[in-house]
Amino acid sequence: MNLHAIRAIYVFEMSRTFRTLLQSIASPVISTSLYFIVFGSAIGEHMPEVGGVKYGAFIVPGLVMLAILTESISNASFGIYMPRFIGTIYEVLSAPVSVVEIVIGYVGAAASKSILLGLIILITAWPFARYSVAHPFWMLAFLVLTSVTFSLFGFLIGIWADGWEKLQIVPTLIITPLTFLGGSFYSISMLPALWQKITLFNPVVYLVSGFRWSFYGISDVDVGVSLGMTLVFMALCLATIGVIFRTGWRIKV
Repeated sequence: MNLHAIRAIYVFEMSRTFRTLLQSIASPVISTSLYFIVFGSAIGEHMPEVGGVKYGAFIVPGLVMLAILTESISNASFGIYMPRFIGTIYEVLSAPVSVVEIVIGYVGAAASKSILLGLIILITAWPFARYSVAHPFWMLAFLVLTSVTFSLFGFLIGIWADGWEKLQIVPTLIITPLTFLGGSFYSISMLPALWQKITLFNPVVYLVSGFRWSFYGISDVDVGVSLGMTLVFMALCLATIGVIFRTGWRIKV
């Protein structure tokens, strides 16, 4: 394992984040804080409890997950797309660096940014919604697993995209709507029976449900299923990345 190569990629990607703190950290934190103010403090005071949890606190895990999914994909896709766009990817490919080391460097940096962002949002949420964490270990586990999994997915998007517009298509038109429809602001048990069944085809439901369980011990689906779905999606992303690097699709051509 070439640790020097991993460190070089990781440090380079992380340094870009600290050079653009306003865009990378401050902007999503401020946006999420507005949700806490509007939905948590203003509307939440007039909403009934959900599963015995005040509405303002209930939406905290969903909003954190919304920010993590969006930022994980954005950071990872931009991180690998830029070297392809300016041609420096060939220097990485010609260096004594394996596929595993490249993925660890880029995905590790993107996931680290998302984890940091998630923790900052949780701290920011406290003045607006007094939440509790019933299972701290599993909260961190879901936070890390989700960040890594969707950073891998973002890495795939960065390879697939052949233009700046495509970098925004999946996060904007697919991931964000799926997150809003995945129980971020409500429990799917509130939906009619038919829509509850349809919603179960939304993979984000399992992520939000598992993450919310780690806070309050309540979930829309079994926590084991949530964890399993996350691991399956991660395995699919890893397998796809392996195929891409073996064939050189969109990288060497």
